[in-house]
Amino acid sequence: MTTQISNRDRLFTLLGTIITQFALGSVYTWSLFNSQLADKLSVPVSRVAFSFGILSLSLAIASSLSGKLQERFGVRKVTICAGLLLGASLSLTAYASNLILLYVFAGLLVGFADGTGYLMTLSNCVKLFPERKGLVSACAIGAYGLGSLGFKYINMYFLTNSGLESTFNTWGLIAMVMVIIGGLMMKDAPKQEPQMADATPVRDYTLAEAVKSSQFWMLALVFLTVCMSGLYVIGVAKDIGEGYEHLPMAVAASSVAIIAIANLSGRLVLGVLSDSVSRIKVIAIALFICLAGVSALLFAEQSMFSFYFALVCIAFSFGGTITVFPSLISDFFGLNNLTKNYGLIYLGFGIGSIIGSIVASVFGGFAATFYLMLGLLVISLIITLTIKLPGSQPTSLPRSSRNNLPA
Repeated sequence: MTTQISNRDRLFTLLGTIITQFALGSVYTWSLFNSQLADKLSVPVSRVAFSFGILSLSLAIASSLSGKLQERFGVRKVTICAGLLLGASLSLTAYASNLILLYVFAGLLVGFADGTGYLMTLSNCVKLFPERKGLVSACAIGAYGLGSLGFKYINMYFLTNSGLESTFNTWGLIAMVMVIIGGLMMKDAPKQEPQMADATPVRDYTLAEAVKSSQFWMLALVFLTVCMSGLYVIGVAKDIGEGYEHLPMAVAASSVAIIAIANLSGRLVLGVLSDSVSRIKVIAIALFICLAGVSALLFAEQSMFSFYFALVCIAFSFGGTITVFPSLISDFFGLNNLTKNYGLIYLGFGIGSIIGSIVASVFGGFAATFYLMLGLLVISLIITLTIKLPGSQPTSLPRSSRNNLPA
């Protein structure tokens, strides 16, 4: 029998999740600290910036483990512990005296704290609103995106007026308090009844069962493709504008604001759309938009318009995809094991964050990564247009039944 939870508890959990996600999104202000940390440690900025790559990978790994933590301790306790670890690791970062300590504190620990809270609280909230999964995802992940924007101004203010160490301490304290408050407002989602997708019940797959299906790995490839495309282009947008499109620095620098707006728009528009249109179709739309953006980078005449068009398409697609994907995974593999099933797929976020840079480094430029993105997007688009729910293929029929199918 399904345990009932009151509407008041559902709304409080949603509000707590939004508060928590806003605080967790603050890690995406990391670039503000690169130059000052490089000066403090007397190392190149590129070596300091590598800590964010470690953070992204640690975040993805923690996300894949958070489901087991929730099962054992509950969403409230795990979220509170994530907030405490986030605050402590940011404060420790203030006093990192060498790169190794920076990689441990700012990379491994901050990333682990952020990832533990991010996917678990999101998945838990989605389970509480099975009838509005897309809208709830849009609210939660939209808050995560807005957190980077809000904390940009908070951290810039303290960097300007208080110095590096004080800023890390203040950032850690604010983020910790917000996550703890959000965690205290949350309730664990009860076990869900089987969903319906296209009039067919969707059974709950355990992670061990899900990974045996081809659909799991096809969706993992789609997620990896969009994350690689979005994270790479977002991370080096200014450099693409100056070094690849040969645009003035001021034009290239404006890409930051354009990306933020497009990213948030994708989260809201595609998230809400996914409650009224098949989610796999929404992902197909997102992939097509991303494909248009990458094609503009590769084949359009170099101009400010084509550059901004490409950024808008790619950032919109990325934001929309990571919003819709948790609900999409629940459509395919059920709600009850969502945190663990999506957690493994979410490793593609961390892997994707470094693949683009590796390819560009090995082949010596942006174009190689763009062509890889183009090829993977075409494959992913084909997947989204042809994939079926697990168990719905003719090959799942007994041999005797398959013999009766028309040739």
